[in-house]
Amino acid sequence: MKRLLILFTSLFLLLPLHASALGIPKLQGYVNDYANMISGSSRATLEEELKSFEQSDSTQLVILTLPSLEGETVEEYSIKVVEAWKLGQARKDNGILFLVSKDDRKMRIEVGRGLEGRLTDLMAGRIIDLVVKPRFKRGDFDGGFTAGVASLIDATRGEFKAEGENSRKGTQPFPSSWLFLFVILILFFFFLSSLRKRGKTSNWADQSGRSHGGSPGGFVIFPSGRGGEGGTFGGGGGTFGGGGASGSW
Repeated sequence: MKRLLILFTSLFLLLPLHASALGIPKLQGYVNDYANMISGSSRATLEEELKSFEQSDSTQLVILTLPSLEGETVEEYSIKVVEAWKLGQARKDNGILFLVSKDDRKMRIEVGRGLEGRLTDLMAGRIIDLVVKPRFKRGDFDGGFTAGVASLIDATRGEFKAEGENSRKGTQPFPSSWLFLFVILILFFFFLSSLRKRGKTSNWADQSGRSHGGSPGGFVIFPSGRGGEGGTFGGGGGTFGGGGASGSW
């Protein structure tokens, strides 16, 4: 009896060690497929799509798959990951983690503080239940991740705008008020040009392209953010408050 008591006590003491043994994997990119759930072609597509999303909206959405949670709850482990990775931008807190544990058949969408107003817990839960779960249950992991990411992007689109390299160096993006005036001037010159000889209407268009740093059509092209500079990838200091949703399939 005494030996059994010692055995059970030893096992009890070892349980917390086992539950906390799962470390935080390295943040390698937008798609961190440690469970090998995503095909190579889908991974490349997702990487490009998520990179483009961060460049346009500044929101950093990252996928993490694991073979197993090794006894941890998906909610607790998800918080540990985002606290370590610091997804999203500082002061904007616009990071999203899409975490999936293959063997546990569990998933979670962890939402940064700055996105909780738009990507609510209810919305995150609907994306899991209505978009991702049905595909995962069919074994269509590529389809689940692709559709899930598309839904997350649609839910958060327009919340933030990326700060390009020009703004970080002190040069502000082209203001909307000046853009409106620019359009009015274009229409005015077009009207004047129409009264003159034909063939001169394209001169102002060439000048407008040069006035915006040589970009075709005058558009400001934002460069790659943290994910593409120098071949490295990392979070930007975003914080999380536990917003999001969990599910299983």
